[in-house]
Amino acid sequence: RELFAEFAAELTDPEQRKLYEEEVAALERERGVEVRFVHPTPGFVLRTSQEGSRRCYINVCSNALMGEPRARAERGGQRWELPYSLAPGREELRPAGRRRLLYDVVFHPAALRLAARSARFRRLLCDTALEAVERQCGVRLDRNNATVLRGVSYKGVPQAPVIRSPLPGGAPKPPDDGESPLPPF
Repeated sequence: RELFAEFAAELTDPEQRKLYEEEVAALERERGVEVRFVHPTPGFVLRTSQEGSRRCYINVCSNALMGEPRARAERGGQRWELPYSLAPGREELRPAGRRRLLYDVVFHPAALRLAARSARFRRLLCDTALEAVERQCGVRLDRNNATVLRGVSYKGVPQAPVIRSPLPGGAPKPPDDGESPLPPF
């Protein structure tokens, strides 16, 4: 029990998490990939159901690593471009022992500021988040009964997904001795 408690304390320690992220970034850089951790800043929560039976929550969050929202004028209105990052869905246990499904959709902070000022933009942001989860995770969500939870900015324990992009020049050549501990990329 003591070892498990020690392990749990180490996982929640910010210094250990920072060290872990630095080590992962260095390892991926050796493979020719740049890694950026997207730490979600809470925004608001959508409650809906998945496949008509399981309740799920979509955390609409922000991070400055995402692209800014841009509007393009078109005949009859505007077309918005809303870049986002979607973390894989996860299941968490509630205190009562029941499971809940959680998804994090991360936009640029400017998108959440616009949503706070305009109900129409907030609806656009919610529709984009619902569509992102449906398309990327291959699930059906109940859009008609999706509601924004008042007074709740985030459900669950925040997790930082990773954005990977290739470095210019690609991966460095592996050592000639063939003794690399890493599997081929």
